[in-house]
Amino acid sequence: MPPALPLSGVVVACNEADRIERCVASLRAACAEVIVVDSGSSDGTRERAAALGARVIEQPWLGFARQKNLAIAQATQPWVLLLDADEWLEADALDALRALFASGRLDAADVVRLRRRTRFLGTVMRHGSFAAEPVERLFRAHCRHEERAVHERLDTRGQRVLDAAVRMEHDTARSAADYRAKLARYAALWAGEQAARTRRVPPGRASLAGLAYLLKNLVLRLGLLDGPGAWRFHALHAGYAVAKYRALRRQLRAAAAG
Repeated sequence: MPPALPLSGVVVACNEADRIERCVASLRAACAEVIVVDSGSSDGTRERAAALGARVIEQPWLGFARQKNLAIAQATQPWVLLLDADEWLEADALDALRALFASGRLDAADVVRLRRRTRFLGTVMRHGSFAAEPVERLFRAHCRHEERAVHERLDTRGQRVLDAAVRMEHDTARSAADYRAKLARYAALWAGEQAARTRRVPPGRASLAGLAYLLKNLVLRLGLLDGPGAWRFHALHAGYAVAKYRALRRQLRAAAAG
């Protein structure tokens, strides 16, 4: 096995026993250490991660950004690779990661954008926004996420950002119902955050968001070519785009009535 990179693999998890091993194993193949921060799993997630050599830390849920920032703070290596439990790196991506560290390009970078490919119930996205989504998951250990309720992102202000041809895999759903429920939770979190900075939702904004999503991903970015599984995935995301603005409108109306 090649020597470990100066890299801490970091994962936050809760009840991910069915996929934590794939995630941790891919990190163990390249990282000097793997850290899993668990927020109360009852299905053996912690035990499975520890059996693969991960350092497991228990922490009640703090919210997406705070939980990830706490996990990053545990890193002892100069670089961090952050994955969700439903993400992993294939062998070719691990080779590309090692080549990146050997190239010297990281000397001039603080944050590296990787490319994430989504899989939905057996369908691999090869077109659209989710086929090669740029994600800031490789970064120096001093970096932290911005405080956001959902869709947390790394604070790259003042940081040197590099793009790299390292592809992550993302198996995003256990079932369509599970994924629909997750998107509904995200919509509610997004609306709650936006309600503090928005006064009104223009008429038709929700429908327009859904149509714009479908036009961009199915037509302009050729998502139609990925077949029926992808169409179902994009339909769920178009519904999510609509649900966000409807939830925001409800919250604004409730605040005005109160």
